Amino acid sequence: MTPITEVEGRRVALSNLEKVLYPATGFTKGEVLHYYATVAEVFLPHLRDRPVSFLRYPDGPDGQIFFTKNVPPGTPDWVTTAEVPRSDGPARMVLVQDLPSLMWAANQVAEFHTHQWVAQAPGVADRLVLDLDPGSPATVVECCEVALWLRDRLAEDGIDAYAKTSGSKGLHLLAAVSGSSSEEVSEYAKQLALEAEEAMPRLALHRMTRSLRPGKVFVDWSQNAARKTTAAPYTLRARPEPWVSAPVTWAEVEECRSPGRLAFGAPDIPPRVQDYGDLLAPLLTESQSLPGA
Repeated sequence: MTPITEVEGRRVALSNLEKVLYPATGFTKGEVLHYYATVAEVFLPHLRDRPVSFLRYPDGPDGQIFFTKNVPPGTPDWVTTAEVPRSDGPARMVLVQDLPSLMWAANQVAEFHTHQWVAQAPGVADRLVLDLDPGSPATVVECCEVALWLRDRLAEDGIDAYAKTSGSKGLHLLAAVSGSSSEEVSEYAKQLALEAEEAMPRLALHRMTRSLRPGKVFVDWSQNAARKTTAAPYTLRARPEPWVSAPVTWAEVEECRSPGRLAFGAPDIPPRVQDYGDLLAPLLTESQSLPGA
């Protein structure tokens, strides 16, 4: 029988708590739920009002992995949803607005992916994201070099950037923006990627072409498109171990000399939040215009 837990007055079904989801470390589903409950204070503000896509891995990262974008069958009626536009017609997606809906969603065992806009203004960007993806033998160390160049380039345009690990191999740069469409932000991000490649031709790449990527960092600007989503800050990833897409300081980026220096698992995050707070909190309050906007 599935246990029912009351969370802030909502009845939430939490199932298979002893199930091992990350065999490499023995990390269980119960520990996944505990992680999200522990970091909810910093996680929820980055989810609130944003339609969420779930990359589900109910049997762990070695099992079936699939995206769920529409509201899943059986979603409680108290979970907030929103209609969002798509090329093939409007769809309804989940909004994770509070702790009960977070715990319900976490029980689905999924990565949390969000758009760069909120449900009240679809296609009007309030985030710029650059996904730095290293091609072997390049690692996050090379990503950090590119990130520092991009940080300084964005600063020239009066835009403050913040960094987080992807929770996999790379690094994400984020900035708060306003007054521009997703298409305009995509064009600006593409220009930044082109400039990075021109400035660091042996290191940075703006095209996804696989044959060009070994030893280089692909600056993926395309995730700014209105239809695209990016792994949310603090989400667990479907990796062999419970890695997290973790906010990092610029000092940590500057000092990164080995890949392990910027690899954070679920147990690492609560102490980091205690020490640093939410390193991405400025994204929730800043409003920066693109050049010429």
